[in-house]
Amino acid sequence: MPKKAAGTPATVLLTAERVAHTLHPYQVSPDAPNYGALVAQALGVAPERLFKTLVADVDGRLVVGVVPVTGELDLKALAQATGGKRAALADRGAAERSSGYVRGGISPLGQRKRLPTVVDDSAATLDLMYVSAGRRGLQVALAPADLIRLTAASVARIRA
Repeated sequence: MPKKAAGTPATVLLTAERVAHTLHPYQVSPDAPNYGALVAQALGVAPERLFKTLVADVDGRLVVGVVPVTGELDLKALAQATGGKRAALADRGAAERSSGYVRGGISPLGQRKRLPTVVDDSAATLDLMYVSAGRRGLQVALAPADLIRLTAASVARIRA
């Protein structure tokens, strides 16, 4: 019987697709206030390069928003970008079941169910961005164009 590939679904996808990426482990308490800024500091990267992945409910369907940790997700803009009217952050359980990841480790890559994804337009100005690699304490750096391609994401201003 073949051995299952090691890593998270996100890292397995990146390797299978031969996408240039680097993994960056860190140690920050998931309950720490200003978590994103602390992760950026621990990694030694500019905070505007570090993005968080949030699952939202837009008119009864789940969608993914990828925004810089320096700001918040503009739910109204996310709804508009996905052709909806109303958005709210998804229930934690629904987000975890849909993505296959735990809160604090949800990656936009390799999710159990492929959801409509919107990447904030600030990523387009970067050569390299960081997103969760699919578990707490691990980020992956990759080109924004690769993330957008692999998630079939649209790009819009969704940060508040």
